[in-house]
Amino acid sequence: MTEKKKRWLAACSAPSLLAVTIAAASSPTIAEDALLEEVITIGTRVEGRSATDSSAPIDIVTGEEFVNQGDGDLNNLLRNVVPSYNVNAKPISDAASIVRPANLRGLPPDSTLVLVNGKRRHRAAVISFLGSGVSDGAQGPDISAIPAIALKQVEVLRDGAAAQYGSDAIAGVINFQLKDAAEGGMIEVKHATTAEGDGDQSTIATNFGLPLTDSGFVNVSLEYRQQDSTSRSVQRDDAAQLIADGNTYVADPAQIWGQPEVNDDTKFFINSAIELSDSAELYAFGNYTSRETDGGFYFRNPETRPGVYALDDEPLIGDLDASNGIDDCVGMTHEAAQSSDECFSFTEMFPGGFTPRFGGELEDYSAVFGIRGELANGIGYDVSASNGHNEVDFLIYNTVNATLGPDSPTRFSPGGYVQDETNFNIDLSKSIEMSGMPLFMAAGFEWREEEFEVKMGDTASWQVGDLAEQGFLIGSNGFSGFGPEVVGTFDRDNIALYSDFELEVNDALRLGTALRWEDFSDFGDTSNYKLSAHYTINDAIALRSTVSTGFRAPTPGQSNITNVTTAYTNGALANRGTIPATNPIAVLKGGKQLQPEESKSFTVGAIIAAGDWDITLDYFQIAVTDRITQSANQELTDEERAQLVADGISGADSLEYFRFYTNDFDTKTRGVDLVATYPLGEATDFNLAMNWTETEVTDYSTETMDEMRIRQLEEGLPEVRGNASITHAGDSWRGLVRLNYYGSYWEAHLDDYSLPIDAGDEWTVDIEAAYDFNDSMTLIAGAENVFNNYPDKNPWSGVAGAEYPETAPMGFNGALYYVRAQYEF
Repeated sequence: MTEKKKRWLAACSAPSLLAVTIAAASSPTIAEDALLEEVITIGTRVEGRSATDSSAPIDIVTGEEFVNQGDGDLNNLLRNVVPSYNVNAKPISDAASIVRPANLRGLPPDSTLVLVNGKRRHRAAVISFLGSGVSDGAQGPDISAIPAIALKQVEVLRDGAAAQYGSDAIAGVINFQLKDAAEGGMIEVKHATTAEGDGDQSTIATNFGLPLTDSGFVNVSLEYRQQDSTSRSVQRDDAAQLIADGNTYVADPAQIWGQPEVNDDTKFFINSAIELSDSAELYAFGNYTSRETDGGFYFRNPETRPGVYALDDEPLIGDLDASNGIDDCVGMTHEAAQSSDECFSFTEMFPGGFTPRFGGELEDYSAVFGIRGELANGIGYDVSASNGHNEVDFLIYNTVNATLGPDSPTRFSPGGYVQDETNFNIDLSKSIEMSGMPLFMAAGFEWREEEFEVKMGDTASWQVGDLAEQGFLIGSNGFSGFGPEVVGTFDRDNIALYSDFELEVNDALRLGTALRWEDFSDFGDTSNYKLSAHYTINDAIALRSTVSTGFRAPTPGQSNITNVTTAYTNGALANRGTIPATNPIAVLKGGKQLQPEESKSFTVGAIIAAGDWDITLDYFQIAVTDRITQSANQELTDEERAQLVADGISGADSLEYFRFYTNDFDTKTRGVDLVATYPLGEATDFNLAMNWTETEVTDYSTETMDEMRIRQLEEGLPEVRGNASITHAGDSWRGLVRLNYYGSYWEAHLDDYSLPIDAGDEWTVDIEAAYDFNDSMTLIAGAENVFNNYPDKNPWSGVAGAEYPETAPMGFNGALYYVRAQYEF
């Protein structure tokens, strides 16, 4: 059996059961390979544990399982193989289209802790102001910055783990293990396109290992990717009416719904280690990533858009000569203004209206250095330091700062966000015998500093022009720039102490406990615990359970951010702002200093070997109190608007609503995960993974929450998701068929409760076939959603032109066909 076939069979085993039994059944020669892959590094600090030995449910996905797909975004690849992980397209979502929010077990992205090689990964600078309810206001990590080819395996701990790892681990932990080979490598070229012929993705990637003296390695991964945009749009009703009325300047479609264009997506990862002695190892790893994203925004109607074309339902005409008063142009039509030297209408610049384009340039890098080993007294140690940086510089064009009139540029750099994190960790471990029972002990210290910066935009993006007093909107329309009064750097630091114990009571029973104390400079301290147990009844069944408390600290960005964006509100396009919870106007509506979220969770599950079946079944429940989110829309009075303008918030003159972050509500999330594997033959396997998750809002404030937000939280994600696959490996070829299921969900289209979508469940089918020409060269062809299935049509498509629900969990691009060529050396 070739090495490629061995890796294929191991890679295609179901998540959380890289079943050694299945691998052995297929071929005894690969049982050892599968066993090595099954070893976990999260959820326990005891070396050598397997996923089935864990007291908490853990999915293990091999690096090859990620590579053996058509898409190039790691978020989508993870969604395809882990049913409890959800992410959607985010076609028109401000900064969320640059770093898409993803949800594990129905909770927001910043409730999942992300690790790389077991070390905390820094979060992204992007805050998801338009997060479809579940992710509103979240600030999670940028998983798409990681190239799939760099991964040895991914471990998904589906359990609360704040007591073990600290803040953000309420929903679980995802650990990306980098490849560590000291020799060999791979080059891969991939091209994919949709059935509609758009959305082309082209990727070239390589991974290779090199020896570092005789006792170390350097493993390098590079990926370069380009992604074209897609359009699943219909003409808006208002745009169609404009064309019918004779306005030939209106584009068709006037507004694009689809995946954004991604250019120069460059990813670099390096992983290295070298032995200093028989008992000490020096290690280092890090990354550099950059990309440019260009997406769509909402259409500005040339007859009705307030603050640009209209005011109080009348044409808005600017008087360019204020020396003789500013009333000379009042009552004029747009057509009349175009023939006047003194009067100005934006129909002169954009006669068919305009649709801004929004995007940004992202830069992400990190570096981790450490030394680990074992002292003469048997104490293991790991001392490390790390720094992570994520920066987004926004771009908006095909728009105006309306107060500048004919002098307005149409391209702006409205500023950016920067997230910096620095960590220092000391981890100690030791095993002893206590009354004949093995006891594994661990303890540690962590210091972390987190810094969030708001960068100033170019002057035209926030400038107050001469036409401001005539009712024209201030700032780059669609996404106002950050002016001098709101830019700045906001930081906090914290320290933590933890202890972790696991006791082997006997061959059948293992007990564990973890305690963690953290103190934050901005809100104080918190303490958390975790209890766990694993009991083997017999060779066929074992039981496991955990009980824990957790927390998630508000980020400096969430505590201090100011932002103005354009969104649909109550059936119309309106400017909506986000202001700090401690702003006096927010305080009047109930805002106050943010506090950490707190959680209580438990899991109980079984590991079953029934004949050739290997099954894990786990139930979980997560109760979160004082959840941090953006409040419901708050209406502004004229006096409050004037105060925000005085505070220097660009675009505040046009704000109709505002939001602020708040510890506002409580939820209970519960669900079941089922994973099963079964060998159908010597080289054929069946794998099943299913997830059911339900969220209930159990308490909330009527002053800051509304019915729409509650339904988004409870019904915005499918309650049931799953996939079943059959894999087969021949002597020189292999194949895969995967059936995917996405349950029904509810969408408030355009975040508008008056535009509900009750979308039904959907099935899709993925296929892939590969042929090995020799031990080095392989050609692969496949399709995701091969039958080109689409979600239910959007019944409100004429409002803003979206043909399908924008939050469709399966996406709305239809089939993706791809070919790949791999060369191994």
